[in-house]
Amino acid sequence: MSNNIEVTKQEPDLRHVDTILFDLDGTLINTIELIIASFLHTMETYYPGKYRREDVVSFIGPPLSETFMNLDPSKVDEMTKTYRAFNHEKHDELVKEYKGVLATIEQLHEHGYKMAIVTTKRRDTAVRGLKLMEMDKYFDVVITLDEVENYKPHPEPLERAMEALHSVPEKTLMIGDSRHDIIGGKNAGTLTAGVAWSIQGKEKLQSYHPDMMLETMPELLMYLGMPPLTEK
Repeated sequence: MSNNIEVTKQEPDLRHVDTILFDLDGTLINTIELIIASFLHTMETYYPGKYRREDVVSFIGPPLSETFMNLDPSKVDEMTKTYRAFNHEKHDELVKEYKGVLATIEQLHEHGYKMAIVTTKRRDTAVRGLKLMEMDKYFDVVITLDEVENYKPHPEPLERAMEALHSVPEKTLMIGDSRHDIIGGKNAGTLTAGVAWSIQGKEKLQSYHPDMMLETMPELLMYLGMPPLTEK
């Protein structure tokens, strides 16, 4: 007879958490089609016929400067301008909402949670996305590429957000859709949550060992010991 006992993984108890840091693109707002279209446009401009959709998915996460530096250091500024011009033109047309995200943010705000955005986007485009999705009023703290010397997964952006919110890592949760978010949270000493709707796939995100994986954003409320979303 086997003496092996099956161990069920326990989800972390988040009832002590008072601060939540969110990535933006691919986590709170669905900018995936916009980002992919922008990369494809840029790649077709400089490398005609060479890149397809599946090729540019791996570009999502780090700042544009890092991605384009790896392609051609002499054309970083040029490619960045091409990308941003297309991205800004198509922004409001291609950015979509994720079901349940806004309602979850509203409920967290009503219950007094401290919240911030920590993103590798520039401030102008980050704020534009938040306003488009009507979330800007819930985030007084928005840490973008413009405010830091080091970007995720370096802990600096998360530390700046926590400092602005007067929060501590032990009571903070970082939520995101890429390794930059999960490793960034670990480097800053926070709890971490991945989102199953990551364009890079749930399994890939799970390989970075977040403390938990959210199937939907409203699921977060349950882990925080809050009532589920109410119909309005």
